[in-house]
Amino acid sequence: MPEPVQPFGARLRAAMDSRGALCVGIDPHPALLAGWGVNDDAAGLERFSLTVLDAVGEHAAALKPQVALYERHGSAGLAVLEKLLAACADAGVLSIADAKRGDIGSTMAAYADAWLRDGSALAADAVTLSPYLGFESLRPALDLAAGTGRGVFVLALTSNPEGASVQHAGGGAGRSVAAAIAAAAAAENGTGTEGNADGGLGSVGLVVGATVGTALTDLGIDLAATRAPLLAPGLGAQGATAADLAVTFGAAYPNVLATSSRGILRAGPDPQKLREAALQTGRELAAAG
Repeated sequence: MPEPVQPFGARLRAAMDSRGALCVGIDPHPALLAGWGVNDDAAGLERFSLTVLDAVGEHAAALKPQVALYERHGSAGLAVLEKLLAACADAGVLSIADAKRGDIGSTMAAYADAWLRDGSALAADAVTLSPYLGFESLRPALDLAAGTGRGVFVLALTSNPEGASVQHAGGGAGRSVAAAIAAAAAAENGTGTEGNADGGLGSVGLVVGATVGTALTDLGIDLAATRAPLLAPGLGAQGATAADLAVTFGAAYPNVLATSSRGILRAGPDPQKLREAALQTGRELAAAG
């Protein structure tokens, strides 16, 4: 019989312990492709994506391709994404598909099948999900991820100004929408099948923007108690520093997977410069802890 797959949370913790807390976002924006001197087509997309993997894969806990920037190239772009995800698996680098999927019933089950099923060409180690049709609408993905040893990252507190109108609704003292999402993730990460009696990371993570400022305190959310890995986009080009993250997340900082995309990608296409940008960011994250 094949060896059981370790839960995603355990694999992510091991990667963070050995490679640091950096997640490199692979965001092939047209302007970045142009800056690299590659065409805005499938061939340019593939060169961009695999160069990032080769340059920084050994120095990041995970890589996070932005799915929309592959989808804009149609089937050819999705074929490149499939190749990237397979290459990550072959290289032993955790992949997080930033797809932000969310729906109900059989449609949610189909999304889960695409991103989390063993044997799917799009299967990643984890996928981002939107809970705004109700957290329980994500059940097909939560259950399939648990069954295949994969993970999910559920949007909780995003950095965009518009997000507060929904996520902050309900007020402080744990009554907000964001607090309810965090509580639901904590329940999924409880002891039992996930094996988190030792307090290790669960496999149901939360997306909390690096630039949310005092929102966690204002809304009375204790992220450390959720045992959730915390995907924190916004490091670097969006303005957040490692020191900012340490202040924002407080006691939960050891569980933060800090994401930098443009801040590192602008160093390309030279692999050595990409690698140094990733290493420097990793050093800053370690020093802030």
